[in-house]
Amino acid sequence: MTTFRRARSEEQRAERRRAILDTAAAMLAEMPVAQLSLNELSRRVELAKSNVLNYFESREAVLLELLDAESREWMAQLDAELTRTVDPEAPMDERAAKLADAIVETVASRPMLCALTSAQAAVLEHNISVEIALRFKRSSIQNLGELVRQVTGRIPELGGDGATRFIAAMIMLTGAIWTHTHPAAAITAAYEADPAVAVYRTEFAPALRAALETLLHGALPR
Repeated sequence: MTTFRRARSEEQRAERRRAILDTAAAMLAEMPVAQLSLNELSRRVELAKSNVLNYFESREAVLLELLDAESREWMAQLDAELTRTVDPEAPMDERAAKLADAIVETVASRPMLCALTSAQAAVLEHNISVEIALRFKRSSIQNLGELVRQVTGRIPELGGDGATRFIAAMIMLTGAIWTHTHPAAAITAAYEADPAVAVYRTEFAPALRAALETLLHGALPR
């Protein structure tokens, strides 16, 4: 079935893992997380399912690693955007608005990140071993520390605790808002069929921007 030769070195194993992750990422550009199956992933990467399981213990383990990698790429993008747009000498309210704008712009540009974040607690953190869970959570702690550094570097008035609370809420809201702004086909059809029902239709970026503005308003000193 496979066009790969058996991996005999760590470099070759890393190449196989990267091929699996790249294929899963390409699939997520075509389909929602719920539709990505291990069988189809194995077929597309041209490996037997048992061979894929030699590199990742489950579909969820693949997706968690993708989420971690995508999160780190997003943080680098966010840091560059904040450096470009936030004037450290500007008034606090202006810096806070620029922070919210940068988060929304960079997050909205990464639909895979949003989709995986929305599925993290309910889907991705199931069907995994304690070892995988620990690896992911330890990496998440490092990512949180980097985000706190970025936020407090631009808005020191938040403080470390305030920045941590803001970031944690921002991540949860991102997942929740993404889910509600990407409804199932039947809900989308209902919106189109009845303008009265369409009042529930929401756009992702404006909804996230409004939520972050509220969060920052409550977290910043007045």
